Amino acid sequence: MAHQVTLTAQSRQQTGKGAARTLRRDGRVPAVIYGHGREPQPLTVDATALQKMLVGISASSTLFDVAVDERPPVKALIREIQRDVIQYNRIIHVDLYEVRADEKITVRVPVHLVGVPDGVRNFGGVLDQVIRELEVRVFPADIPEHVDLDVTSLTIGHSIFVRDLKVEKAEIMAAGDLPVCTVVAPRAEEVVAPVAEAAVVAEPELIRKVKPEDEEEADKTEKKA
Repeated sequence: MAHQVTLTAQSRQQTGKGAARTLRRDGRVPAVIYGHGREPQPLTVDATALQKMLVGISASSTLFDVAVDERPPVKALIREIQRDVIQYNRIIHVDLYEVRADEKITVRVPVHLVGVPDGVRNFGGVLDQVIRELEVRVFPADIPEHVDLDVTSLTIGHSIFVRDLKVEKAEIMAAGDLPVCTVVAPRAEEVVAPVAEAAVVAEPELIRKVKPEDEEEADKTEKKA
């Protein structure tokens, strides 16, 4: 089960671009919490405390205790983190989703490959991990921190599929015939023509980079809240 941590938040009345910028200058991060038919509630959290809390955890699968205005805390997950595209460590908005202990939720958990495959160790193959996050349906208290997959016996040309995985107390949502990882034969060196631009690696679904000039879009989310 994922570590449980506490996030202290304060409710806020003012929303919009100007209010959000003022909060950020004061070391606060605009946030919103919603779920279970409740009206989205605008919040603010301490930027430094939020950054420290996110170190070393999987934000998408970590269950939080969120205490708003010193009221009894509620359980929540992070649904989205918006970051500045230039200052990536600077969080400009966070969405929280309240959960209930007796209701299953769908979350994405990291897949960790354990060991060195036989095809890599003895035959020079290359391990290719196709799926890095796995979508599962589970009760909040049973959210796994990650899924470990032993790949030591994997030989060249063979794969491990979703159907081969077992996640305790969780239902795997992905199709069983999808490969999680495979060992491919080593390739001979190829001369590759230079390209105009480097390929852009897609960001995890949870985190969306936001350009400074696009902060107004983030603030539109707050106005809806």
